[in-house]
Amino acid sequence: MTEVLRQAPTSSRITAIDVVRGVAILGTLGTNIWIFTDPEGPAGMLTMVATGTLTANIEATIRFLANGKFLSLLTLLFGIGLELQYRSARRRGGRWPGWYLWRAALLFTEGLLHYILIFEFDVLMSYAVTSMLVAYLIGRSDRAVKGWIIAMGSLHVAFIGVVTLGLLTGHASLGGSGAPSQLFTTGSWLEQVSTRITHWGVYRIEAIFIIPMSVALFLLGARLYRAGVFAAEGQRLRNRLMLFGFGIGVPLNLLTAFAGPGWFMVDRYILPPVIALGLLGLIPTVVGALRGTPGILRRGLTAVGRMALSCYVFQNLVAAILCYGWGFGLAARFDWARPWWVLVIWAAICATFMTLSTWWLRRFERGPLEAAWNWAYRLPQR
Repeated sequence: MTEVLRQAPTSSRITAIDVVRGVAILGTLGTNIWIFTDPEGPAGMLTMVATGTLTANIEATIRFLANGKFLSLLTLLFGIGLELQYRSARRRGGRWPGWYLWRAALLFTEGLLHYILIFEFDVLMSYAVTSMLVAYLIGRSDRAVKGWIIAMGSLHVAFIGVVTLGLLTGHASLGGSGAPSQLFTTGSWLEQVSTRITHWGVYRIEAIFIIPMSVALFLLGARLYRAGVFAAEGQRLRNRLMLFGFGIGVPLNLLTAFAGPGWFMVDRYILPPVIALGLLGLIPTVVGALRGTPGILRRGLTAVGRMALSCYVFQNLVAAILCYGWGFGLAARFDWARPWWVLVIWAAICATFMTLSTWWLRRFERGPLEAAWNWAYRLPQR
């Protein structure tokens, strides 16, 4: 293990990680965009699409493609990032977790601001808490880490199983957000901010109960990186991930996507991590197979991956401005055009951020939020 920790990631591995991270960031927007474009706002996230008509079936299929999968992929990547930070500290001979806890505190602060000012379902706060826990586990023996992965994964599955049983038997229900139904079509920005504060428990419950899943995926992502998932010689591992994720996860997830509201929790929180493992095998495989100068799509995804924090926050801000009533109010105006207009606005935002990120990184070393975060991280160390 010591020899593995001494190895610095190669440029090809970093490029592949950036591409996967870019896909994950834009993919999370593919999930969140259905919240922004729903006239009821976050309450729409708590209901599954009623199937039956052609349009409803098409929307259910489209939402199935993104629901929870890219969030799980992003969670795996956060674990890989933590592994890289751990390796860096070990190579320098520094203390661990040391200043990494300050990094996590800054991430929590950014997530808190993102939640209050922009988006109800911020994930950064949950990742910050998870990273503080995993920082003390990342360097333990493989046996200990495996035990933690199994324990946290089992706890997560048990919780989702109990809730699902309640949904199927009628002893539990997916209630609304508690916010006024017209808040996101006619309410002001300040009213939305006030609602996020007063309905803290409703909007933050997801960030709390996904922590066991996040701990498991953080540790699994770190172990997969050590096993060579991004290495040239890691194709066999990637093939196994694709077989597991797509061969098992996709068919089961298709069933739950059309099985009704009782399977909502399984559809979003159990099967997507399985498919995310397939994506973690697929994307580096595709990147590794490409030869020559990167095309516009690859350059754009790489740039978004390098500016992941800025793109994650600002793409949600742009979506809020476009969709909510205090902005352009497109959610209510184009509700009749679902699901087609949702795809158009998602593609437009993705293209915009790939273009802007590429332009920005030609002029600056870091994204705007990354630069501010780096300044805040280094400030107390001076």
